[in-house]
Amino acid sequence: MKSRRMSHDSFVHTALSCDDIMCNILLRLPPESISKLIVVSKRWLHLICSSSFRHSYLSRWKVGFNLLGFFVCNSLYLGRPQGGARRPHSEPALPLLSTSREGDDIKFSGILKHLGYFIDSSNGLLLCGRHPKAYYVWDPVTKQQNKLPRPRVYFEELCMALIVEDSPDNDICYRVIRAKCESRFDEINIVTIETFSSKTSTWSYSKLTCSSTISLSPWTSATVIGGIIHWYAAQGNVAIYDPDHEEKHIALVKLPGTFDFDEQVLGESSDGCLQYGWSCKAGLEIWVLEKDVGGYTSLFSSSKQSNVNWTKRYKLNFKIMWKKNPTVATKLITRSKETEILSFLPQNSESVFIRSGSNIFLYHFKTERVEVVQYQGRGSSILWDFSKVVPYFKRAWPHSALCGIGNSRT
Repeated sequence: MKSRRMSHDSFVHTALSCDDIMCNILLRLPPESISKLIVVSKRWLHLICSSSFRHSYLSRWKVGFNLLGFFVCNSLYLGRPQGGARRPHSEPALPLLSTSREGDDIKFSGILKHLGYFIDSSNGLLLCGRHPKAYYVWDPVTKQQNKLPRPRVYFEELCMALIVEDSPDNDICYRVIRAKCESRFDEINIVTIETFSSKTSTWSYSKLTCSSTISLSPWTSATVIGGIIHWYAAQGNVAIYDPDHEEKHIALVKLPGTFDFDEQVLGESSDGCLQYGWSCKAGLEIWVLEKDVGGYTSLFSSSKQSNVNWTKRYKLNFKIMWKKNPTVATKLITRSKETEILSFLPQNSESVFIRSGSNIFLYHFKTERVEVVQYQGRGSSILWDFSKVVPYFKRAWPHSALCGIGNSRT
């Protein structure tokens, strides 16, 4: 019996000493356990923080996101014509309404002064710049600021997208896409784009065809779901483009409703679909673009008839919402400030950010409760009517400086 026990212990020790076997075991553990296991040993820390393990784990599990704060981008300064409004020196180009200690560190580090205006973010990476000459991609974990080469083509009006690709070989790869916005809506069925790839460090030029006339909404950023880009387009449409599809085709899908609401937002649902929310004085509605058997694949082929439909998921009356949350309403809501939808949470269908005046709230559809979001910078003067306020999230993946730059990115 003693000999058999020693043999068993030896087998277990040998198995657990093998990185491949250890990783295979860790892959089966839920996300709430992974972050706790990095303190077991330096070996476990390196395994969990490695890019290859992270790539395999994220392919198998959905990992949450941490809210660092809200970026404010004043649309008055985007594409500013000659003689247009200038930003006063007293107003920061990239205000961050911090909601966390890490957000405070970013805000007071001084890095935001060198990045220009907010453009987009994805998986924690931040895309900033000053159209059309300078663009930067910044990583909050490694603190690396990557300046992109100057684009080759000038677009008078444009919209953009940031796609982050998690690769086991290259820690983080990304693509930045600039799309030209045409004002001649009744004449154009082609969208000109320019794509930067971190793999090649160059911009490439291409044209996308659409089965109907198309005009993208200028100075907007995209919602990216599974590498597929979703842009707002004129006439109440959303334009959908898959950069990896063999056909350079961009599809138009009609948004539900009359498309003249006070506020509109796009995001990713818990089940990986595109979700669309709008709000008016009375309340808000949340819709989801259902996928067919092949996902959204049929949309990107000019020879196939697309078969996708919107399904209403939630409807909310603001008056009823505040009646069910009297404590919050009494303290923070004034009659002169209307409630409106602000943004979705990443990969989340159960909650949504809303605001009233300078107050930001998180509403939970299942519990029907309103939660106040505390942020730093409440006293700052924000022109809410002209500003885009966007939550800034970082993927909640464990990292450590002990793993080095290559393995510590999220």
